[in-house]
Amino acid sequence: MRTATDRIRHAVSFELIGLALLVPIGSWVFSMPASDIGVVGVVSATLATGWNYVYNLGFDHMLVRSTGTTLKTWPMRVVHAVAFELGLLVILLPFVAWYLGIGLREAFVMDIAFAIFYMVYAFVFNWTYDRLFPLPEWQTEKAGAISG
Repeated sequence: MRTATDRIRHAVSFELIGLALLVPIGSWVFSMPASDIGVVGVVSATLATGWNYVYNLGFDHMLVRSTGTTLKTWPMRVVHAVAFELGLLVILLPFVAWYLGIGLREAFVMDIAFAIFYMVYAFVFNWTYDRLFPLPEWQTEKAGAISG
């Protein structure tokens, strides 16, 4: 299982890279000032960083209890990304609507767009992170795992 230091490196790098991509893309797609998208992005990233740490810790404990390892298959990575984004959507929706002065419906559309972006991003980021920083236990656990 990952150490606290590794989890913090993971969460912080995930959010910083995500923000660097989200702010210009979100500003362009939603025709809003980058400063507004930036504030929403920073607050969202701050909340998401805490959620990321708690969620991944809980998810890993669930994996260890149910499978005996933290090694994820492709389907498990999809479940991991979708469940993370659904939880984050519930957390962020009221803030986005309030800060941008938009209705819940508009905020929902924006949150869904951000969630789709982050689901794809999370999948790619987490797969890459696991390749760059593999756990020693994975050296002997190959069955059902993503290779390469």
